[in-house]
Amino acid sequence: MNSTGILSFAFLALALPASAQTLCQGFGPQAPRDVASAIGTNPVSFPRAPEAAGMNLCDIHTHTNAEHKGPGFSLPGGEGEHGGWKCNGTDSLTAAELTAPEGHETFHGVKPGDTIEVHWVYTTCDVDPGPTLGSCFSDACTNPSLRVESQVFLIVNDDNAADFAAFAYDGHVAGGVHQPKSLPSGTGQPVVFLGSTTGPSYTQEVCSPMHVTWSVRPECMKLSYSSLQNWGAKGNVFNEDHSHGVRQLVTAPELLATIN
Repeated sequence: MNSTGILSFAFLALALPASAQTLCQGFGPQAPRDVASAIGTNPVSFPRAPEAAGMNLCDIHTHTNAEHKGPGFSLPGGEGEHGGWKCNGTDSLTAAELTAPEGHETFHGVKPGDTIEVHWVYTTCDVDPGPTLGSCFSDACTNPSLRVESQVFLIVNDDNAADFAAFAYDGHVAGGVHQPKSLPSGTGQPVVFLGSTTGPSYTQEVCSPMHVTWSVRPECMKLSYSSLQNWGAKGNVFNEDHSHGVRQLVTAPELLATIN
């Protein structure tokens, strides 16, 4: 390219909107998102995954802080992979709720006062639960429908708060498929939408190619710190020993699906 062409190209780049210069192109709708906003113009669509009760649980993992933003978790947690969103009640916790009990290791690197987002990942493949998203696939099932049930928790030093054991797997099978012992309830009607996998390796410039049906509960729930520690201390088939980073919120309408 000659010097005139280089100048013309540079001028064109400056004239384009920033989003047109940087957003990934040709991918389906992305996540995480603000679940209080229905706006999205991504044209790629795919069938919603079945309800969770009819699919195999394949993975459970956590993120610190919340990846999604919602009515009950809208306090900024910062930038980068350790940013995300915090529960609105974070600043109202008592000194007792914020005090880590003696004799507990800090499993997951999580302490009282932290916000976590827990993801229960489901697949239509006939597989057993295991570590990472890879457990949701098999050689015989490479293109399953995927679903993620999500709940944001505020970690507190209070054994009267929700017990993580109630939401664990522990080999539970119901209706012929792997399931958690239960999913959280009482935190609002889940917001269901089309999106992608998340995690800090993806951005608005580097998108995930995976198609995921999301079901995100819009309010926080307080979770007993010791119950999360106990889950980690006894081990789990997911090999979870730390809480993961977050993908920053996807805000470009071109990368989001409309929430119907």
